[in-house]
Amino acid sequence: MIHDAIVIGAGPTGLACAIELKKRGLSAFCIDKGCLCNSLYNYPANMTFFTTPELLEIGDIPMTSLNDKPTRVEGLKYYRRVAEHFQLDVHQYEAVLSVTGEDGHFFVESAKQQYRCRKVILATGFYDIPNPVGCFGEDLPKVTHYYQEAHPYWRTHVAVIGAKNSAAIACLELFWTGAKSITMIHRGPAIHHNVKYWIKPNIENRIKNGEVTAYFSSTVTAIRPTEIDVLTPSGPVTLPNDFVLAMTGYRPDLAFLGSMGITLQPDTLKPLTDPVTLESQRKGIYLAGVIVAGMHTNEIFIENGRFHGRQIAEAIRQCVSV
Repeated sequence: MIHDAIVIGAGPTGLACAIELKKRGLSAFCIDKGCLCNSLYNYPANMTFFTTPELLEIGDIPMTSLNDKPTRVEGLKYYRRVAEHFQLDVHQYEAVLSVTGEDGHFFVESAKQQYRCRKVILATGFYDIPNPVGCFGEDLPKVTHYYQEAHPYWRTHVAVIGAKNSAAIACLELFWTGAKSITMIHRGPAIHHNVKYWIKPNIENRIKNGEVTAYFSSTVTAIRPTEIDVLTPSGPVTLPNDFVLAMTGYRPDLAFLGSMGITLQPDTLKPLTDPVTLESQRKGIYLAGVIVAGMHTNEIFIENGRFHGRQIAEAIRQCVSV
């Protein structure tokens, strides 16, 4: 069987693409190496979106929330129900290994089998691979780049690397849950200026009161089973440590994009795409969502990336119907 399109990525943007294709009578399915909305699933368990429900909607299906701004749990429930409503075919936990062939005759090789399709849509997001800490011991089991909840860290020594929203939220929840010690380590001079306005003063007060120890303009130089080394402006220090939450950010799988013949601008990592159809330089392969913005990830969120599906689906419909 040859599909009209295969959508690589099953986040909100990937689902929106699949919905728009289905509305136009085109055959397609989503495939993802993780679960449905995998990036959203990896957000902190108690996270609240910075936006209102209607800006997260896809497929013209209303989203409701108990409060003005929906939570992660509400978001995941909403996208599950949308996928069920449209009876979307979603292949979870199936990593794509390669895409070969040419426009109209692509072969998508996954960890399970090979598929044939006429078009390919990349909606893999920009949060695919965690940025490394770059120090000895970062591969130890006690190091994680994904924080969900504080309960496992009760009465333990925890180091949090980073000072953006995820790091600040983690530190606050660790404090409220009863971690033995919480240390924030950040290479910058202070809490990041983009931290949400209701979180920033809270974490700054915890630091001021000594409830969270902060080392700014500092880096972790080594991680060992029971301690870590930190290089601070005052010199090196060694701290007792049970867990490291490396909130160091993420990057797209550049090697995967390169293997598919996607050309990126060297300064911004923006892929070269047609502004109307979002087709890449490799004919027949389209890009959707935050990867279209490259390093400028603040330009595209779910709020506007969800509309990429309409552009792409309409372009594919016109090609397939010719």
